[in-house]
Amino acid sequence: MYKIGIDVGGTFTDFVIAPAGGSARGLDQEGGQPRFFKTQTTPDDPSVGVMNGLQEAATAYGLSLDQFLGETDLVIHGATVATNTLVERKGATVGLLTTDGFRDLLEMREGLKEDRYNLRMKMVEPLAARYLRVGVPERVRANGEVVCPLDEAALVESLDYLAGEGAEALAVCFLFSYLNPAHEQRAAEIIRQRFPEIYTSLSHEVIPQIKEFDRLSTTVINSYVGPVFSRYLSHLAERFEAYPQLKDVLIMQSNGGVAPIADSSRMAVRAILSGPAGGVSAAAYIGQLLGERKIIAFDMGGTSTDISLIENGVPHVTNEKFEAGWKIAAPMIDIHTLGAGGGSIARVDDGGILHVGPESAGAEPGPACYGRGGTNPTVTDANLVLGYLDATKFLGGRTALEPEAARQALAEHVGAPLNLSDVAAAYGAYKVVCTTIAEGIRLMSVQRGVDPREFTMMGFGGASGLHASEVARQLQVEKVYIPSSAPVLSAYGMLNTDIKYDFFRSYPVSLDRMDLSELRSILGELGGQGRDKLLAQGVDPGAVEIQYSADMRYLDQIYEVTVSLPEPTLPDAEFLAQLTDNFHRRYQELYSYNQQDQEVRLVTLRTAAIGKLPRIAQLDRPGDAGAANPVGSRRVYLGEWQDAPTYAADGLPAGTEIDGPAVLETDFTTIVVWPGDRASADSMGGIELRVSQQAAAVPHDGTSVSAHAAEGRPGEQADPITLAVVEHRLESIAQEM
Repeated sequence: MYKIGIDVGGTFTDFVIAPAGGSARGLDQEGGQPRFFKTQTTPDDPSVGVMNGLQEAATAYGLSLDQFLGETDLVIHGATVATNTLVERKGATVGLLTTDGFRDLLEMREGLKEDRYNLRMKMVEPLAARYLRVGVPERVRANGEVVCPLDEAALVESLDYLAGEGAEALAVCFLFSYLNPAHEQRAAEIIRQRFPEIYTSLSHEVIPQIKEFDRLSTTVINSYVGPVFSRYLSHLAERFEAYPQLKDVLIMQSNGGVAPIADSSRMAVRAILSGPAGGVSAAAYIGQLLGERKIIAFDMGGTSTDISLIENGVPHVTNEKFEAGWKIAAPMIDIHTLGAGGGSIARVDDGGILHVGPESAGAEPGPACYGRGGTNPTVTDANLVLGYLDATKFLGGRTALEPEAARQALAEHVGAPLNLSDVAAAYGAYKVVCTTIAEGIRLMSVQRGVDPREFTMMGFGGASGLHASEVARQLQVEKVYIPSSAPVLSAYGMLNTDIKYDFFRSYPVSLDRMDLSELRSILGELGGQGRDKLLAQGVDPGAVEIQYSADMRYLDQIYEVTVSLPEPTLPDAEFLAQLTDNFHRRYQELYSYNQQDQEVRLVTLRTAAIGKLPRIAQLDRPGDAGAANPVGSRRVYLGEWQDAPTYAADGLPAGTEIDGPAVLETDFTTIVVWPGDRASADSMGGIELRVSQQAAAVPHDGTSVSAHAAEGRPGEQADPITLAVVEHRLESIAQEM
């Protein structure tokens, strides 16, 4: 039997296939060696690309597609469908039902801009237009008491109006429904009676916690992306319905766990970071195997770069995040995305400054070198012109790149405006995108109160190996690790994660006035809900784990910090002392100070119900006393043209050490080893880079870098790269984050 992890990205769809070493719902022995596959994403219908890739995998195993899927007992899938729906504003027409007098809260937000100091920032357009936002007479007080019953006649009238105006989905968010959901529940009953097919989100189900705008925004987003995402999942399920054992396809969630299709369709907002979360989960797992406590996860794909931090084997998690200008208040891995991928377009603005991204050439038409009609120069085109990519071996030789098309695009759109050769233009684009990523990592890590120099960088995604060394050098990070599964790590991570559900309830109280028996009762109820849900899905009781945390703050603050809760069964005094200490220590870690004389308030209780799934086996690569032999060589531009030996990275025996310059290649990724760097292979097939902290040779005045001609003829000088080429504004990075 096989287990399959699938990650649908903006440019490529990735697959990891592993022989199943036990049941899909228990903790059994590990499976066999995984195999990796990659195919083009089909944006119009991503499931087409999924089936194309599965057909390729079946052929590789010598099976028909029916035989292959018939011998598969677990499919875990992640996709950017929900994310793209929100970012590209292609969601459903949403009708909002809220408490009478509060329909404009969605537009008023919290009275603040997302970036309050950005004077040029434009307000985002509400996901529910004002004419589709309706107030309904009803009112629940802050203590949960009903002071104005739900006006059902007005509700019916509003529903008929919204349906007549073309609402495709409904979001219901009444005041204080997290304390008393009776009115939302009754509204749902009436909606099902009159419009049973319409997609409906109830705020007390989506996010049952305090903060009205957080609930409202998250609920509206759920209804905005839900119809599109659920249709995609339904279409995907139809493709597997001929195989009864695959009726429970699992979908990657933003919190790093997985959930069945039915739950994912109903709570689409929790899959906004479905794809990237798989990669971070895998990075955390591999970091644990390596004994690395602090990791910067650097995921560079075809469209974007995703950045996250992992400490003590656990990714940073956030309970609120802005996506496309809208707040999502649901637990998710703290991932920051930059528009800097292999398909990011290089352009020169009116002021003569070179920018790379955030616009992307995507899968269609793609970079100019793909030969599919793309004319804009991209990072991939730059890497090809610089010699980092082999034009004949892209995607394992299935796709031939066109170097001349890449040169022409760079010369026309970058070289001509800046009076540079195509090589100089390519090197400028390469430097700018590396600087964008490095500064993005620096800003994000400093905002979390950590120093990136104390971390190991783990690079993954198809493009990370080309850029990881330069990014690390700019951050003064000395160690980079590229896993053997790096080009498909998100799909790999989906096979090394667990079923996970988050439950939470607001419980605002000062610690010195907290009723611990009531707190334990709430935790027991939340944990019981999670345990029952997992057991109902067939998870073995021994594979169930319940984790507790709480959102806490000082008395006079409005933002919370999430803190691990002590074991609830501890004696009262010990429980309170540990909880208080946990909060002060976490606050100190984040902000470099704490206020131990301040009153501490608990705001929201959280439980995570985790059903452990089996892990797939790691590669076991034997060592070899002999030195690894190059398979060829080619000229690469590393500040100057140099001859670099090329190696088959997936054939390097454990213990192999290679000094730069060198190029390590697999079917789906390339790793550039710069002069002064050293690469070494380990027993899991990964590559560790020890990064020299000396930058590539440039003139001391910093005004230009010499480049040889595009044709690579030694001694012939190209135009200089001026400061304008590599100038990059930190302000733009901060705004993008």
